[in-house]
Amino acid sequence: MSASDVEHVREHVKVYLMVFAALAVLTVVTVALSYLELPTGTAITLALVVATVKASLVAAYFMHLVSEEKVIHWLLLLCAAFLVFLFALPLLTETGIGPLWPL
Repeated sequence: MSASDVEHVREHVKVYLMVFAALAVLTVVTVALSYLELPTGTAITLALVVATVKASLVAAYFMHLVSEEKVIHWLLLLCAAFLVFLFALPLLTETGIGPLWPL
């Protein structure tokens, strides 16, 4: 193994340790938020924001999406948009917004 390979590995290990530290801090933030007396909607929103940031870190670094080509990013964005649409679909049918309400 050459010296440049060793430096390359050290650089990656440093990034992984920083991501691990960020995930640990965000886990502490999640637990701290659970002890606050927040309204239910606010607590759920904050928990989802923290969970989204943590999931993004895991996907970007541990699943190596940060170094993928642009087409993978577009496919991931398309999947996320489809997921949001599927989550919104029951709301659209329940509130009567849109053409899908019961007749």
